[in-house]
Amino acid sequence: MDTLTPSRPADLDALVDLLRDRRLAVLAGAGISTESGIPDYRGPETRHIERRPVQYDDFVRDAAARQRYWARASRGWARMTGARPNDGHRALATLEAAGRVEGVITQNVDGLHQAAGSERVVELHGALDRVVCLGCDARQSRQSVQAQIAARNPGWVDLGAETGRVAPDGDVEIEAGVAAFVPPACPACGGVLKPDVVFFGESVPKPRVAEAAGMVSRADALLVVGSSLAVYSGYRFVRQAEKEGTPVAIVTLGETRGHRHAAVAVDARLGDVLPALADALGA
Repeated sequence: MDTLTPSRPADLDALVDLLRDRRLAVLAGAGISTESGIPDYRGPETRHIERRPVQYDDFVRDAAARQRYWARASRGWARMTGARPNDGHRALATLEAAGRVEGVITQNVDGLHQAAGSERVVELHGALDRVVCLGCDARQSRQSVQAQIAARNPGWVDLGAETGRVAPDGDVEIEAGVAAFVPPACPACGGVLKPDVVFFGESVPKPRVAEAAGMVSRADALLVVGSSLAVYSGYRFVRQAEKEGTPVAIVTLGETRGHRHAAVAVDARLGDVLPALADALGA
C-alpha cells in the first residue's frame, strides 16, 4: 500500500477524476491567502477568535467608527502590501493559462490572484488597494491615501502592525492613540473616504454578482478553495451550481457549509493540493 505524502492527500485522485475533462469556475476564500501570511476569519486556527469587523452602517454614519477604521487599517497596510502569492495562487493561474479555468471568483480583497497571473478575476468583495469618496465618487489608490494619512499623523504608520493582531482585512487590533488620529479626506471635495471593498452589512453590487454567476454557468464544474462558505455572497454560487447540475468540488482545511453539496471534498493545504491538481490535469 502506498504511503500518502502531504502533497498527495487521500482524496486527490477523486478530485482529479471529477475535474479531468471539465472547465472550472473557481470560488476562492480567505484560506488561499493564509499561506501568504494573511489571516482568515473562520479557518481552523481563527474561528475561535472573536472579531467584529467594521459594519457598513457604522462606517457611513459614525465619524468615530471611520476614525477607528482608518487608524487601525493604516497600521496594517504594510502587512497587506508585503504579502506575495503562494503556490495555491500560482497553480490557479497556471490552470487558467492552460485553458482549464473559466475564471476566479474571489472573496478576498488582497489582489494576490492577479499578482500570481490570473487574468479573469471577479473581486466579489472589491479590493483594498482602491479607495472611493462617498461624496463625489472620486477614485484614488490606497497608496496615495496612505501617504495622506502619514502626513496628517506623523510617525503613526511607521509603527506598523507590531503592536496588535492583524485581521484578514488588514485591520490591526489596537486602541492606544486612536482617539487622536486624523482620518484622511477626499482631496477633491473633502468628503468621506472608504476602501473600495464590501463591508459587512453592505451588498455586493448586482453587476458583479451577475458576472460571477455567468462564470459558474459557463463552467463544467465549480471548484471551491479556501472558503468556509459561511457568508451567503459566496455560498450562493454553490447553490447555483447545484441547481444547474454542475458538480462542486471543495478543497479547504476543515468543514464548510457547502460539504453537503460537494461531489468531492479534500481537507488539506491548498499549497499542496492545487499544484498537484494542476500537474495531474496537465497544466
